[in-house]
Amino acid sequence: MNKDSDRAPAAGPPCRVRRRFDGDLDACVQALAAVHGHSGYPVNWPEDPGGWLTPSSLLAAWVAEVDGRVVGHVGLSRSGTDDLAPGLWGSREGVDADRAAVVNRLFVAPTARARGIGALLLAQAVREARARGLHPVLDVVVSDTAAAALYERMGWEHLATVAQQWGPRQTVAVRCYAGPVPAPQPSQAD
Repeated sequence: MNKDSDRAPAAGPPCRVRRRFDGDLDACVQALAAVHGHSGYPVNWPEDPGGWLTPSSLLAAWVAEVDGRVVGHVGLSRSGTDDLAPGLWGSREGVDADRAAVVNRLFVAPTARARGIGALLLAQAVREARARGLHPVLDVVVSDTAAAALYERMGWEHLATVAQQWGPRQTVAVRCYAGPVPAPQPSQAD
Protein backbone atom coordinates (compact mmCIF):
# COMPACT_ATOMS: atom_id res chain seq x y z
CA MET A 1 0.00 0.00 0.00
CA ASN A 2 1.09 3.59 -0.43
CA LYS A 3 -0.27 7.05 0.21
CA ASP A 4 -2.53 6.64 -2.85
CA SER A 5 -4.68 4.30 -0.75
CA ASP A 6 -5.75 7.26 1.40
CA ARG A 7 -7.55 8.93 -1.51
CA ALA A 8 -11.13 8.29 -2.54
CA PRO A 9 -11.48 5.33 -4.93
CA ALA A 10 -10.80 6.29 -8.53
CA ALA A 11 -13.16 5.40 -11.33
CA GLY A 12 -12.18 2.68 -13.75
CA PRO A 13 -13.07 -0.78 -14.94
CA PRO A 14 -14.68 -3.00 -12.30
CA CYS A 15 -12.56 -5.14 -10.03
CA ARG A 16 -13.30 -8.79 -9.37
CA VAL A 17 -11.93 -10.66 -6.35
CA ARG A 18 -11.72 -14.41 -6.79
CA ARG A 19 -9.93 -17.43 -5.36
CA ARG A 20 -6.30 -17.67 -6.47
CA PHE A 21 -5.34 -20.62 -8.66
CA ASP A 22 -1.86 -22.08 -9.19
CA GLY A 23 -1.91 -20.64 -12.72
CA ASP A 24 -2.14 -17.14 -11.23
CA LEU A 25 1.24 -17.29 -9.49
CA ASP A 26 3.29 -15.83 -12.36
CA ALA A 27 0.95 -12.83 -12.64
CA CYS A 28 0.99 -12.44 -8.84
CA VAL A 29 4.80 -12.43 -8.82
CA GLN A 30 4.84 -9.79 -11.59
CA ALA A 31 2.45 -7.58 -9.60
CA LEU A 32 4.48 -8.17 -6.43
CA ALA A 33 7.68 -7.14 -8.26
CA ALA A 34 6.01 -3.89 -9.33
CA VAL A 35 4.92 -3.26 -5.72
CA HIS A 36 8.42 -4.03 -4.42
CA GLY A 37 9.98 -1.62 -6.90
CA HIS A 38 7.44 1.10 -6.13
CA SER A 39 6.82 0.76 -2.40
CA GLY A 40 9.44 -1.62 -1.01
CA TYR A 41 6.99 -4.42 -0.13
CA PRO A 42 8.04 -6.96 0.78
CA VAL A 43 10.94 -5.39 2.66
CA ASN A 44 13.19 -8.31 1.67
CA TRP A 45 12.61 -9.68 -1.85
CA PRO A 46 12.09 -13.46 -1.45
CA GLU A 47 14.42 -15.94 -3.12
CA ASP A 48 11.33 -17.82 -4.35
CA PRO A 49 8.50 -15.26 -4.72
CA GLY A 50 5.94 -17.90 -5.76
CA GLY A 51 6.80 -19.96 -2.70
CA TRP A 52 6.61 -16.86 -0.52
CA LEU A 53 3.06 -16.30 -1.79
CA THR A 54 2.22 -19.93 -0.94
CA PRO A 55 3.49 -20.61 2.59
CA SER A 56 2.82 -24.06 4.07
CA SER A 57 0.44 -22.45 6.58
CA LEU A 58 -1.78 -21.00 3.82
CA LEU A 59 -5.51 -21.62 4.25
CA ALA A 60 -6.68 -19.70 1.17
CA ALA A 61 -5.61 -16.91 -1.18
CA TRP A 62 -7.42 -14.53 -3.52
CA VAL A 63 -6.51 -12.24 -6.39
CA ALA A 64 -8.07 -9.03 -7.60
CA GLU A 65 -8.54 -8.74 -11.35
CA VAL A 66 -9.24 -5.72 -13.51
CA ASP A 67 -9.91 -6.40 -17.20
CA GLY A 68 -8.76 -10.00 -16.64
CA ARG A 69 -5.36 -8.88 -15.29
CA VAL A 70 -4.19 -9.73 -11.75
CA VAL A 71 -3.64 -6.46 -9.88
CA GLY A 72 -3.76 -7.56 -6.25
CA HIS A 73 -3.42 -10.46 -3.84
CA VAL A 74 -4.17 -11.49 -0.26
CA GLY A 75 -3.62 -14.67 1.70
CA LEU A 76 -5.04 -16.13 4.89
CA SER A 77 -2.85 -18.45 6.95
CA ARG A 78 -2.84 -20.43 10.16
CA SER A 79 -0.92 -18.87 13.01
CA GLY A 80 2.79 -19.73 12.94
CA THR A 81 5.50 -19.56 15.57
CA ASP A 82 6.93 -16.38 14.01
CA ASP A 83 3.57 -14.57 13.99
CA LEU A 84 3.26 -12.11 16.87
CA ALA A 85 -0.28 -10.77 16.28
CA PRO A 86 -2.09 -14.06 17.08
CA GLY A 87 -0.36 -14.33 20.47
CA LEU A 88 -1.07 -10.70 21.33
CA TRP A 89 -4.72 -11.08 20.37
CA GLY A 90 -5.03 -14.44 22.17
CA SER A 91 -3.51 -13.03 25.37
CA ARG A 92 -5.85 -10.06 25.28
CA GLU A 93 -8.91 -12.26 24.69
CA GLY A 94 -7.82 -15.06 27.03
CA VAL A 95 -7.89 -17.65 24.23
CA ASP A 96 -5.38 -19.79 22.38
CA ALA A 97 -3.55 -18.08 19.50
CA ASP A 98 -4.70 -20.93 17.23
CA ARG A 99 -8.13 -19.30 17.21
CA ALA A 100 -6.67 -16.54 15.00
CA ALA A 101 -5.98 -16.52 11.27
CA VAL A 102 -3.26 -14.31 9.83
CA VAL A 103 -4.06 -12.05 6.88
CA ASN A 104 -0.87 -11.80 4.84
CA ARG A 105 0.70 -11.14 1.46
CA LEU A 106 -1.72 -8.25 0.81
CA PHE A 107 -0.65 -6.01 -2.06
CA VAL A 108 -2.11 -4.01 -4.92
CA ALA A 109 -0.15 -3.13 -8.08
CA PRO A 110 0.82 0.55 -8.24
CA THR A 111 -1.20 1.03 -11.46
CA ALA A 112 -4.39 -0.17 -9.73
CA ARG A 113 -4.20 1.76 -6.47
CA ALA A 114 -6.68 4.33 -5.15
CA ARG A 115 -9.62 2.18 -6.30
CA GLY A 116 -10.50 0.41 -3.04
CA ILE A 117 -8.97 -2.89 -4.17
CA GLY A 118 -6.94 -3.36 -0.97
CA ALA A 119 -10.14 -2.97 1.06
CA LEU A 120 -11.95 -5.53 -1.13
CA LEU A 121 -9.14 -8.07 -0.69
CA LEU A 122 -8.95 -7.46 3.05
CA ALA A 123 -12.72 -7.87 3.42
CA GLN A 124 -12.55 -11.21 1.55
CA ALA A 125 -9.86 -12.55 3.89
CA VAL A 126 -11.89 -11.41 6.92
CA ARG A 127 -15.03 -13.18 5.62
CA GLU A 128 -13.08 -16.40 5.14
CA ALA A 129 -11.49 -16.22 8.60
CA ARG A 130 -14.90 -15.75 10.19
CA ALA A 131 -16.44 -18.55 8.11
CA ARG A 132 -13.75 -20.82 9.59
CA GLY A 133 -14.55 -19.63 13.12
CA LEU A 134 -11.25 -17.75 13.36
CA HIS A 135 -10.47 -14.14 14.26
CA PRO A 136 -8.39 -12.24 11.65
CA VAL A 137 -5.13 -10.63 12.73
CA LEU A 138 -2.18 -9.16 10.84
CA ASP A 139 1.00 -7.20 11.18
CA VAL A 140 2.58 -4.48 9.07
CA VAL A 141 5.97 -2.81 9.17
CA VAL A 142 5.84 0.53 10.96
CA SER A 143 7.08 2.38 7.87
CA ASP A 144 4.02 1.31 5.84
CA THR A 145 1.79 4.08 7.13
CA ALA A 146 -0.67 3.86 4.22
CA ALA A 147 -1.42 0.20 4.95
CA ALA A 148 -1.85 0.97 8.65
CA ALA A 149 -4.24 3.80 7.72
CA LEU A 150 -6.30 1.36 5.61
CA TYR A 151 -6.55 -1.15 8.47
CA GLU A 152 -7.56 1.51 10.95
CA ARG A 153 -10.15 2.96 8.56
CA MET A 154 -11.63 -0.52 8.28
CA GLY A 155 -11.95 -0.82 12.05
CA TRP A 156 -8.87 -2.92 12.84
CA GLU A 157 -7.53 -2.49 16.38
CA HIS A 158 -3.86 -1.74 16.95
CA LEU A 159 -2.68 -4.28 19.54
CA ALA A 160 0.96 -3.25 19.91
CA THR A 161 4.08 -2.19 18.10
CA VAL A 162 6.82 -4.76 18.58
CA ALA A 163 10.31 -5.60 17.37
CA GLN A 164 10.39 -8.74 15.26
CA GLN A 165 13.56 -10.64 14.36
CA TRP A 166 13.63 -11.28 10.58
CA GLY A 167 17.00 -12.95 10.50
CA PRO A 168 20.29 -12.97 12.33
CA ARG A 169 21.01 -9.30 11.56
CA GLN A 170 17.60 -7.75 10.90
CA THR A 171 15.13 -6.53 13.49
CA VAL A 172 12.03 -4.77 12.18
CA ALA A 173 9.35 -2.81 14.04
CA VAL A 174 5.86 -4.07 13.19
CA ARG A 175 2.40 -2.89 14.15
CA CYS A 176 0.12 -5.81 15.11
CA TYR A 177 -3.62 -5.55 14.50
CA ALA A 178 -6.76 -7.54 15.31
CA GLY A 179 -9.70 -7.44 12.95
CA PRO A 180 -12.88 -5.70 14.01
CA VAL A 181 -15.30 -7.61 16.18
CA PRO A 182 -18.31 -8.55 14.06
CA ALA A 183 -21.52 -6.70 14.79
CA PRO A 184 -24.03 -8.74 16.79
CA GLN A 185 -26.64 -10.43 14.63
CA PRO A 186 -30.28 -9.62 15.32
CA SER A 187 -32.12 -12.22 17.34
CA GLN A 188 -34.49 -14.53 15.49
CA ALA A 189 -36.75 -14.78 18.54
CA ASP A 190 -40.26 -13.30 18.24
